[in-house]
Amino acid sequence: MSDDVTNPAPTALDPARPLPAPPLPAVADRQAAAPGAAPGAPAAEPRDAVGRTAPAIRLERLNAWYGAMHSVRDLSLTFAANEATALIGPSGSGKSTVVRCINRMHEEIPGARASGSVTLEGADVYDPGVDVVAVRRSIGMVFQKPNPFPTMSIFDNVAAGLKLTARKVEHDQVERALRGAGLWDEVKDRLAQPGIGLSGGQQQRLCIARALAVEPDVLLMDEPASALDPISTLKIEQLVEELKRSITIVIVTHNMQQAARVADSTAFMLDGELVEHGPTAKVFTNPDDSRTEEYVTGKFG
Repeated sequence: MSDDVTNPAPTALDPARPLPAPPLPAVADRQAAAPGAAPGAPAAEPRDAVGRTAPAIRLERLNAWYGAMHSVRDLSLTFAANEATALIGPSGSGKSTVVRCINRMHEEIPGARASGSVTLEGADVYDPGVDVVAVRRSIGMVFQKPNPFPTMSIFDNVAAGLKLTARKVEHDQVERALRGAGLWDEVKDRLAQPGIGLSGGQQQRLCIARALAVEPDVLLMDEPASALDPISTLKIEQLVEELKRSITIVIVTHNMQQAARVADSTAFMLDGELVEHGPTAKVFTNPDDSRTEEYVTGKFG
């Protein structure tokens, strides 16, 4: 990763265009193709969603800026494979910036830049030869506020990412993604209706289905349940537990109870720096740093 990351994301992707070398191994191995993919694209069988070994993510001396503001400082952290890791900390501590750096969304903000390295299966996602679109296929993201495409149907919302790599999207691909997001039974009879017509919790799971449709290795979740009611929140938390059997999950949350319920490990950030990272039970009951104890017990933040 260069010291100044400002490369713009491509505005379009030619489905027939191969990834520049060196591609992300996980992406290159599965690159495209449902029936109807561009000529010459290798075929890819749907992978088993249960028990698949996902890659870990390793951050080394990650720094991030918004203009002159130094938001993340020398952060080194490994997100274990097939686990859910919670990023906790007060507002402004750099949690969301970290996840945006992982899939190269940070650089889309004018004046933002980063340094350090983010590696997935040994490949640096900021390598100049890696296609940023491939990075975002392999590392999906779900935002705080549900953002379905307002003019698209439920079906087309899920199919949107698939259409970047295939001229034709099969019904079973969309069904598989909706099942993976725990939404299929609720929408299977109204796939042609607008996605924006779903409830808030359903819209968030629709966005998760959209991310899952391209079969990512990693899913980043930036406070995915903060705007949802308790029942919808519970469904998202149950989904995290199911999804980590096949992908690696990083979840940003301000909800300490939620972190304790869903995360295998927890990382506490403060003022852009990593204070502590360890098994969730230890971080919450016997932390090594007094600042961690003060935060998780509600003394500040």
